[in-house]
Amino acid sequence: ERFTRTAYDTVEYAFTIDDPSTFTDRITAIVPMTKVAGQIYEYACHEGNYGMTNILRGMRAEERMAAEGESD
Repeated sequence: ERFTRTAYDTVEYAFTIDDPSTFTDRITAIVPMTKVAGQIYEYACHEGNYGMTNILRGMRAEERMAAEGESD
């Protein structure tokens, strides 16, 4: 993996996969990433994250209570 600044607002992300047992040739990908306004948030898969179900369930319950005018 390699990150290279190619311009004031651009970083180039390059990586190579070299696995002869899976591929006949090396695979190289280059992805330019341009600066954006605001924050960037991590993207993560939550597959199998059972805690997420309960977190969301709790938030929906709080939203229902707020909509019905109830408080803690």
